[in-house]
Amino acid sequence: MTAFPPWARRVDLLMTEEITLPTAETTNGFAALGLDPQLLAAVADLGYTQPMPVQTQCISLAMAQAESAGQAAFNDLMVSSQTGSGKTAAFLLPVLHTLLKQQAEAEAAEEQAYADAVARGEAPAKRARRNPVNTRHFKPAEPGALVLCPTRELAQQVAHDAIGLVQHCKGLRIANVVGGMPYQMQLARLQNADLVVATPGRLLDLQRSGQIKLDKVQFLVVDEADRMLDLGFADDLAEVHNLTAQRRQTMMFSATFAPRVQQLAGRVMRKPRHIQVDSPQEKHANIKQVLFWADNPQHKRMLLDHWLRDAGIDQAIVFASTQIECDGLATDLQQSGFAAVALHGALPQALRNRRLMALRQGQVQILVATDVAARGIDVPTITHVFNFGLPMKSEDYTHRIGRTGRAGRDGLAVTFAEFRDRRKIGDIEAYSKQRFNAEVIPGLEPKQRPAPPARTGFAGKPRHGGGGRPGDRGGFGGDRGGFGGERNAGFGERSPGYGKHTGFGSKSRDGGARRPRPAN
Repeated sequence: MTAFPPWARRVDLLMTEEITLPTAETTNGFAALGLDPQLLAAVADLGYTQPMPVQTQCISLAMAQAESAGQAAFNDLMVSSQTGSGKTAAFLLPVLHTLLKQQAEAEAAEEQAYADAVARGEAPAKRARRNPVNTRHFKPAEPGALVLCPTRELAQQVAHDAIGLVQHCKGLRIANVVGGMPYQMQLARLQNADLVVATPGRLLDLQRSGQIKLDKVQFLVVDEADRMLDLGFADDLAEVHNLTAQRRQTMMFSATFAPRVQQLAGRVMRKPRHIQVDSPQEKHANIKQVLFWADNPQHKRMLLDHWLRDAGIDQAIVFASTQIECDGLATDLQQSGFAAVALHGALPQALRNRRLMALRQGQVQILVATDVAARGIDVPTITHVFNFGLPMKSEDYTHRIGRTGRAGRDGLAVTFAEFRDRRKIGDIEAYSKQRFNAEVIPGLEPKQRPAPPARTGFAGKPRHGGGGRPGDRGGFGGDRGGFGGERNAGFGERSPGYGKHTGFGSKSRDGGARRPRPAN
C-alpha cells in the first residue's frame, strides 16, 4: 500500500469533505437584528460580534415602523443606560440602516424612471452636476438625520463612530459641526451630508446664516439630554424642535429620567417608549472603586504620585475640579517625568483635538481634565480613572468612572478626598447607592481620623448653611442645587430655571469672571 505524505492526505480530505465556512450572518449577532449587510460588514471590521443589551433592546424597536397618517411612523424612544454600554451604536445603527434603505429606494425609483423614459422614446433626464466650491452652485445642506450632543468632545466621538460604521456604505456622508473649528472646513464637510452630529450653538449659527436647512430632518437624536439641560441648552433644543417639526422619529438618551428630562420629552416627543437597561445606581461590575482619605492637598498629591508609578497603568485620566487645578497638576506631573497633558474648556478647540488624538495614539499616558472629559472620551486603553478633585455634581462621578471599564473591560476608579470633603463623598454614596471601600497605602496613611458625616435631612439641621439632603437646593453635590455642571467647559451660563448658582455672586467656579457662552 502506497503511503502518502501528510500534505497529500490533507488535500484529499479537502476534496472529499464539504467544508462550510462561517459567514457574517452565522457568527455576528447583529445580523439577527435585521441590519443592512453593509453595516454588518463594518461592525465585523470593528471587531464586534454580539450586541450589548442596550443595543438589542433599542435597534429593533427603533427600526420598527407602523402606518400612521398615510406614512410610516417610527417609535420615539427614551433610553437610559450606564456609560460605556454601547448607547452610541444603539442609535446610530438603526438611523443609518433606515437612511441606507431610503437611499436604495430612491436609486431604484430613479432607475425605473430612466427605463420608462427610454421605453417612451424620450430622452432620460440627466442628473444636475454642480461644483460645491463654486459659489454659484452653492446649496444648503439638508441632512436626513441629526444628532445633538452637549460637548464638542462627545460630538466628535459620535461622528468618529458613525464614520466607522459607514465605511462600506457608498454615498452616505457624515458631518461634524462643533464650535471652535474653522467655518470653511465645516461648510465643506456639510455638502451632501446625510447625518450631522453637532453641538447646538454652532448648528444654529449655521442654520441662521443659511448654510444648513433642518426641515428635511427625519430622525433627531438628543444624546446626554440631562447634560444638555445642565449647560443651558433648553432654549436651543426648543428652537431645533421647531425647525425639525416634520421629523418622523425622536430618540433621547439620558443618564437619568429626572423630572426636567421628562418635561423636555413631553414637549418634543410623541408617546415615547421607555427603555432602561440599567441605572446609574447599579454597580459597575467591571470597575473597582476605592477611596483614599488625605490630610491635605499635598497628601493627595503624594497618593496620586504613588499610584501613577504603578507599572500596571496603561493610560489614565486624572480629574480635577477647576481649570486652574487642572493646569497646575498637569505641569507638576510633567516636571515629575510623566507624559501628561491638560484638557479643559478654556483651551482652543484645535489644541483640545490634538491632545485627545495624542491620547488615542498612545503618545500621552495621563490626561488631566475637568468634567469636559467626563463624557465623550472612549479610549479602550484607559485602565485607571483618578478623582483628584471631586465633581460638583454627584451624577458626574458616574460619568467620570465610566471612562474606564468600557464595553465590558475591567477598570479601576480611585478617589482621593480630604476629610472636609466627607459631605460630598456622602452625596456620591447616596446618589450611587454604593459605599466606598476606604483603603490606605502603607507609609502614606492619613494622620487625621475621619469623623462620621453629619446626618442632615433626617434629624436637626447641619451646623453650616449649605447642607441638606442629597439633591436639596443649595447643597454641595445634589442634582438640583449643586454648583453646576462643568462651568469651565466653554458653554457659559445656564438658562433660568435649571439650577442657578448661589453664593458666588458673578464669579465662576475657578475664580474668573463669567463670560457669555460662545457658539458651539
